[in-house]
Amino acid sequence: MGELFAGPDGGARCRWCGAAPEFLHYHDAEWGFPVVDDSRLFEKICLEGFQSGLSWRTILAKRENFRRAFHDFDIERIARFSERDVERLLHDEGIVRHRGKIEAVINNARCARELIASEGSLARFVWKFEPSPGATAAPQSVTTSAEAMALSKALKKQGWKFVGPTTVYAFMQAMGLVNDHSHGCVVRARVESARSRFKRP
Repeated sequence: MGELFAGPDGGARCRWCGAAPEFLHYHDAEWGFPVVDDSRLFEKICLEGFQSGLSWRTILAKRENFRRAFHDFDIERIARFSERDVERLLHDEGIVRHRGKIEAVINNARCARELIASEGSLARFVWKFEPSPGATAAPQSVTTSAEAMALSKALKKQGWKFVGPTTVYAFMQAMGLVNDHSHGCVVRARVESARSRFKRP
């Protein structure tokens, strides 16, 4: 079936979601559907940063622990974290205990707070970088794009960390800025329908 995988209901899906049991629901219910909620967008940027050098399976398995540790990725609360919070998180066995990545989340929350103050919302800023229709590569054929590089550059200019072009492209795939479901995947049409109804911020 090439780049497709037969799901438990017999429907064809992106091959990657057959690699681990927990991937199927994430693929069917989340990956690629457009998101406008700032907390969810911020969470995904943070989790992609934590994934750097690791597998998404590792991060997905710990996602609820991350949400607990970072107060559901409440930007305002995280922006007020202190060194004491960093030390608390470094002792939290439920998450990835990497000082640089933990400090990046706090730094990025402060950057996000400034961005929201100037742009109105994180979503409004991020969705400016949505590729124009027909400008995307074949599904899952690239690991970055011109738009991802531009968003990465814009975030870095504002002081964000762990937001390289590959990380940002994975974020864009997951948050629906591109529909990267394989052609023939049963979820691709659902994502496309959701994107057509989606009101850009």
